[in-house]
Amino acid sequence: MKPWSSLAFRDYTLLWLSGMGMLVAMQLRLFTSTQWLYEETGSELQLGLLGAVQFLQMPVVVYGGLLADIINRKKLMVFTQSVSFMSLLLLTLAAFNGMLAPWMIFAVTGLTGIVNMLGNSARPAMLPRVIPRSHVTNGVTFQTASFQIGQIVAPLLFGVLFTQFGVTTTFLVGTVFAGISMIAPALIRASGAPDPDTVGQSKVAAIVEGATFVRKHPILPGLYLLDIGVTVVSFYRMLFPLFASGLYGMGAEGTAILGSANALGGVGGSMLVFFTEKIRQKGRIVLAATLMYAVGLIAFGLTSVFWIGVVIVALLGATDSVGMTMRQAIVQLTTPDRLIGRSSSAHSFAAMTANNIGQMEVAFVSAAIGAGATMVLGGFVGIAVVAVIWVAVPGVRRYEYTETPSGGAIDDDESLDTARDLRELK
Repeated sequence: MKPWSSLAFRDYTLLWLSGMGMLVAMQLRLFTSTQWLYEETGSELQLGLLGAVQFLQMPVVVYGGLLADIINRKKLMVFTQSVSFMSLLLLTLAAFNGMLAPWMIFAVTGLTGIVNMLGNSARPAMLPRVIPRSHVTNGVTFQTASFQIGQIVAPLLFGVLFTQFGVTTTFLVGTVFAGISMIAPALIRASGAPDPDTVGQSKVAAIVEGATFVRKHPILPGLYLLDIGVTVVSFYRMLFPLFASGLYGMGAEGTAILGSANALGGVGGSMLVFFTEKIRQKGRIVLAATLMYAVGLIAFGLTSVFWIGVVIVALLGATDSVGMTMRQAIVQLTTPDRLIGRSSSAHSFAAMTANNIGQMEVAFVSAAIGAGATMVLGGFVGIAVVAVIWVAVPGVRRYEYTETPSGGAIDDDESLDTARDLRELK
C-alpha cells in the first residue's frame, strides 16, 4: 500500500480536501491573530487570555460528539465551516476598514472555537464511511502527514502575506480556504445519516452511553490522560511569537520559521508512521514518542541559538506527530461506527483542553520565570506523566494490532485481557 493509496477513493479525497481547507484557514487565522495581537499590545498575558477564551468551547465538546452520532455528519460539517467562513470574512472587512480591535480577535476566536467543537467529531466519524477498513491506518496517516504539510505552508504563507501585504490580505486568503472547507463535504456521496438506534435514544442516554464506553475502554482513557498530562505543561505552537521574541529577539519572521519547522518535523513523523505497520505494539509507539517529545522540550528550553532551536522544534513536531497519528488510529480501530462521534469528541476534549490550558499555563509561567525555564519544567513533568501512564494504565503499553481478513485483532497472549475487554465493549 502506497502512502497516497487512500486518494483512490473519491469521497475520502473530498473529506481530506475539506479538512485541509479548514486547517490552512485556521492556521492563518490563529497566526495572524496572535501576531497582530502581540504587536498591538506587546503583552504575553494577552496571548494567555486568548487561550482562556478558547477554553470556553470545552462545555460543547461532548455535545459535538453526540451531534456527529445523531444528525447528518455532512450537513454538520457544512454548517460549522460556514460559521468559520463568515467569521474570517468579518475580520477581513474590519481590517480593511481600519476597524480591527483586540476584542474582535477574542470574539471570533471564541465563536469559531465553540462552533468548530460542535462539528469537530463529524470528520473522523465520516472516515469509516468513505474508506475501507483495510485502509483506515493509511487514511489517517496520509491525512495527518498532508495536514502537517499544510502546517508548513500555512506559517510560511502567513509570513509572506503578513510582512508583505499586511493583516487584511492574510485574513482574506484564510477566508478563501474556509470557503473550500465549507463546500467540499456537500459533494461527498457516502451517507452522512446517523445510526437509527442512536437517534432513537434520548440525548442524555446517548451521552451516557458514549461516556461509559470511553470510561470502560482499556486503552482510550490512558491515551487521553497522556495527551492532557504532557500538553498542559508544554503547549507552545500558538505562542511562537512569544518564543521568537523572548528566546531569540525576533518578530514575525521568527514566528513563521519556527511554525514551519515544527510542521516540517510533523510531516517527517507522520511519514515514519507508514513504516510502523509491521510493528504490532502500537501503544508502546505512542509512549516512546511522547517520552522523546518530553526530552525535546528540555533541549528546546536550554538553547539560545535560533537555528538549533529550529531543529529542536522540528524534532518536537516529529515526535508529537507520531503520537498523535497513532492515537487517532487506535480510536478508529477500537471503536464501533455508531460510537465514533462520541469517542472522537472525548479525544477532541482531551486535546483541546490540554491545548487551551497549556497555552494559558505556558504564557503565564513564561511571564514569571522565562520561556526557556518553562519548557524545561514542562519536559520533566512530561517524563513523569509517561512513567505514570506506563504503570497505571497497562492497556496502553499492551495494545497490539494485527491486520486480519476481518479487520484488526489483538492476538498476543499478553494482551488477551485487553482483546476480551474490547470485544465486550463492542
